[in-house]
Amino acid sequence: MIRTLEYVSTSDEIPKSASVVIIGGGIVGISAALTLAERNIKVVVLEKGFIAAEQSSRNLGWIRKTNRHAHDIPLSLAADQLWADMPRRIGRDVDYKQTGIMFLAENDQQTAAQEAWLKSVEHLNLGSRLLSSKEIASLVPGGVDKWKTGLFTASDGRAEPTIATSAMAKAAIDKGAIIVQHCAVRGLSRSGGRVSGVVTEKGEIACEQVLLAGGAWSRRFLGNHGVSLPSLHLFCSVLRTKPIEGPTNIAVGGPDFSFRKHQDGGFIIMQRGAVDAPLTLDHFLLGTQYLKQLKEQRGALRISLGKRFIEDLKIPRRWSSQSPTFFEKIRVMDPLHNAALNQEALTNLRQAWPVFNKVDIAEEWAGMIDVTPDSIPVIDHIQAIPGLTVATGFSGHGFGTGPAAGHLAADLVSGYTPIVDPKPYQFSRL
Repeated sequence: MIRTLEYVSTSDEIPKSASVVIIGGGIVGISAALTLAERNIKVVVLEKGFIAAEQSSRNLGWIRKTNRHAHDIPLSLAADQLWADMPRRIGRDVDYKQTGIMFLAENDQQTAAQEAWLKSVEHLNLGSRLLSSKEIASLVPGGVDKWKTGLFTASDGRAEPTIATSAMAKAAIDKGAIIVQHCAVRGLSRSGGRVSGVVTEKGEIACEQVLLAGGAWSRRFLGNHGVSLPSLHLFCSVLRTKPIEGPTNIAVGGPDFSFRKHQDGGFIIMQRGAVDAPLTLDHFLLGTQYLKQLKEQRGALRISLGKRFIEDLKIPRRWSSQSPTFFEKIRVMDPLHNAALNQEALTNLRQAWPVFNKVDIAEEWAGMIDVTPDSIPVIDHIQAIPGLTVATGFSGHGFGTGPAAGHLAADLVSGYTPIVDPKPYQFSRL
């Protein structure tokens, strides 16, 4: 299902030229457009479907530093500041709340992993700490499980995915950005070896720079231009309950469930210990680059071979910019949710916190996540195509860092001093 999003009124016509064209109207692309518009740089965002209709509105809404790689945390810290300032910056509410995030451990092995992460980031002074079972019961009352430890970062938070990107997009338009929905980009135009524009279904736009923020579609787009981006797809299923008096405002991640408070009083819940991993040709083409992830996360992957494999084979890997493309056929990736996984999550959560026995499901959905071999995004210039920058491969973490990731991409495109060191996000590492 396409979830109910805050409507964004955008342009129906494309301009003849711009300084920067951004491909993709998710949170990263919109954040970059907002930053560029604030710098009075002429920017156009082109979205084949609707603003935030894919993973930017389908995620859990968590904004966290906890359990991130140490070299990725500066981007999260920058995002924290941008989220906190967002209402003032855009004049709209995104329901950002710094309510904290807690990850639960039920055995010595999970506790050891929490301790190892704390040691890896102790130099960053995040305020993260390990909680005892007594402290967990105090912060999240009403539970029946005796958790061994809880990894808690009070400065982590959440925002509402169904409104945040739309609110930022409206602000970007107010500040001069042009956004065009229902307009697929078919390919790049080049002159003298570098980018000179983009070819869309509505015509061509001349530009100096292109930022590709196409999420799970980025691999196919780059591949058509001879650039191989290693990324594979996972599918996560999520549910939202009707309003209840829940145990806490803290977002909580258990081994086989997670939950956080929704703005309407219900809870967003998912099976944190399982995601769908339907095989495609790319799994065989790229599989050796993911052996470490497979070894570490095999228990969480529900691997299958079926309809998805055939559907993916039908999507071309090469095409002409002068003819309609599959981008115009698949406006929004709207996968079916896995009801069984959602029921697993609810059952596991009810065993841990019986208050959830009373809940009714209001809504269920799924989203497609693009994952890189090291679960770190690419935010970098593509050396093989001068004038092209990418910000993609966020591996399920893009919403939380979205404002800072888009800001960093805008810095790279416009030649400003980067908001954080971009080295961890270089394309060459892959």
